[in-house]
Amino acid sequence: MTAIEVDPPWPAVREAVARALAEDISTLGDLTSALVSPDRRATLAFVARQEGVVAGRRCAEEVFEQFDPELSMDWTRADGASVVPGDELARVSGRLRSILTAERSALNFLCHLSGVASMTRRFVDAAHAVSPTVRILDTRKTTPGLRALEKAAVRAGGGHNHRASLSDAVLLKDNHLGGIGITDAVGRARSAWPGRMVEVECDRADQVEEACRAGATAVLLDNMTPDEVAHCVALARSEAGPGGVLVEVSGGLSLERVAAFAATGADLLSVGALTHSAPVLDIGLDLTVED
Repeated sequence: MTAIEVDPPWPAVREAVARALAEDISTLGDLTSALVSPDRRATLAFVARQEGVVAGRRCAEEVFEQFDPELSMDWTRADGASVVPGDELARVSGRLRSILTAERSALNFLCHLSGVASMTRRFVDAAHAVSPTVRILDTRKTTPGLRALEKAAVRAGGGHNHRASLSDAVLLKDNHLGGIGITDAVGRARSAWPGRMVEVECDRADQVEEACRAGATAVLLDNMTPDEVAHCVALARSEAGPGGVLVEVSGGLSLERVAAFAATGADLLSVGALTHSAPVLDIGLDLTVED
């Protein structure tokens, strides 16, 4: 099996970091750090203060690289690694002034993205305890401008990515279906974009049946109970055959309920909270200043 690529694309990292540094440093620079002697050197350790999963390594590295290329950063934990309180993630060494100015931007990326990875891992573990093959997906409910970074953090936590943009797949939701029928919409999508996934959001069993017969790639069961999902999974398997259509579940997938949905036989469980509600992972900074 090919390993999942957990790193975000470099252009997205560079752009996000440049914006973060511009936002933090502004036009006059770091007034407080300017008081420190330019000759002082130090080492800063990133240390986990709580249990979780690491993500955001590329972003933290890029912060220090963009601000002061002479800073050096060494890692002891890779993205996707589990940590407990007291574990050291990385160290950055060099001019104290530079470290003090760049540390917050680096830590903001690391804490936020590690929080996304940590929440994802909790969902994955809860679902896999019941169904080892079910996949936990993210959604497009991401922080504007940080989608590629947050989706990489989901992968670091063991999850998988849904659409990165509206051009990646056809997803016919209820608002789309208000202006076109399922059979007609699936047929048009298949004709226009034969290589794209065509998914239909369904909130009733008869919609699942129609979508399968129309040739949809996947059905999205929206805000159903576990019993309703199990019924629709069986219906989809009957209409399209085993593996003929993917069954995704969305809505109401809290950490407490995800196992119940995993037990229904669905293929995919999409959770918007992975990116829109993940608390940051508490990571502290321990500074050692050279004599």
